[in-house]
Formats: sequence, structure tokens, C-alpha cells
Amino acid sequence: MGLPVLHDDLTEKELDAIVDKATVASGFLKAISHEGRLMILCHLVTGEKSVTELEELLSARQAAVSQQLSRLRLEGLVVPRRDGKAIYYRLADDRSRKMLECVYELFCRYED
Repeated sequence: MGLPVLHDDLTEKELDAIVDKATVASGFLKAISHEGRLMILCHLVTGEKSVTELEELLSARQAAVSQQLSRLRLEGLVVPRRDGKAIYYRLADDRSRKMLECVYELFCRYED
């Protein structure tokens, strides 16, 4: 699937569909634009983690981790699961994993 080509012949329905997708993509990119949120997603690639585990992995306070998890949850990127007093998070779907692979390819795999 290639990028959409914007041209004068697009129907209103087609243009609305492109705008809707752009809105979703923009929200997604905003959600991952914070270093802490991106690192949380990177840690969750290996599997479900508790908030406490994420605090330790990120060397961050619980309030900061919870705030970032809340934003990721609102964007539909992570899913919580409660077990007693502990809350565990996992990636919501394969979209996050694919995005992280893309970011890795763009910024980590190839060095100048």
C-alpha cells in the first residue's frame, strides 16, 4: 500500500477518509513523541510489565510513569490489566510493534 496521492479529482468521501487517517496518525505521532512514552513502548515489546517494573526500568517516579501510561492508553497503544493491587500493561496490538521497528530502522540501525 502506497502513500495517498492528493489530487483535484478526489471525491469528498475519499478526502474525508484521508483526513480521518491523518488525524489518527497525528494523534499516534504525538503520543510517541515523548521520550518516556517511547521508552515505555520499547520495554513493553518484550512483554507485559507492571507499573513498578516500568518505574525501575525507566528510573522514574510512579506518578510520571502513570501519567505517560495514561496518554498511551488514551491513544489505544497499551492495555492495562489489574491483578490485585498491581496494574500490568502490554502493547494493545501489532501497530505499536511495527512503529517501533520503523523508528529503529530510521534512527538506530543505520548510523551516519
